[in-house]
Amino acid sequence: MRVALVTVGDELLRGDTVNTNAAWLGERLTDRGASVEHVAVVPDREADVARVVNELRAEHDAVVVTGGLGPTHDDRTMEGVAAAVGVPVEEHDEAVAWLAEQGGYTHADLAEGTAHLPKGSRLLPNEVGVAPGCVVEGVYVLPGVPEEMHAMFESVADEFSGDRRHVRVVAADEPESALIDRLADLRARFDVTVGSYPGDHVRLKLRSTDEDELDRASAWLRERVDSAE
Repeated sequence: MRVALVTVGDELLRGDTVNTNAAWLGERLTDRGASVEHVAVVPDREADVARVVNELRAEHDAVVVTGGLGPTHDDRTMEGVAAAVGVPVEEHDEAVAWLAEQGGYTHADLAEGTAHLPKGSRLLPNEVGVAPGCVVEGVYVLPGVPEEMHAMFESVADEFSGDRRHVRVVAADEPESALIDRLADLRARFDVTVGSYPGDHVRLKLRSTDEDELDRASAWLRERVDSAE
């Protein structure tokens, strides 16, 4: 399953807020076997949300959008997603009912727009906040507040799947540039992908859906690098 992530918020682009949501979602989706192939950060502008979501949904099985939910002037995510799929936003009866029954809010308590979702969307209740999320035509719209986003994602996590990739890490006490030929040989011999992450030493992260193949590849590589382990 090919997935793209879109995080919405001027504060992310300014650097006022660290984009932990993208990292958390990437890890959780990868753990479930989904392949996260694109991450985008867009401002709180309806046109930008609509354009990016529309482009990504054409190329991926699902798009997960976080941030910009609610009734305030700069919460434009729902409108942007609705524009991307070609529907209006409207008050969602199920969202109003859920907020009344589970949240204790009367209709008069809710700020205008709180329960407005793209027409025809499926409600995703916010178990630890107020603003609801939704799913519409393969686009999952989640809050930006991390605790709210985590809880809402877990309610739909089973809808994301794929062949789970196992991971092995080999620590090499050599310059990254010195490993190029051996990594090319590794990829030619074994059905694995390799990521190289320099630091105090070079972490070589091997991934494969075949755990036995992965064990053979990591053993082969360990025999051919100066180990930092």
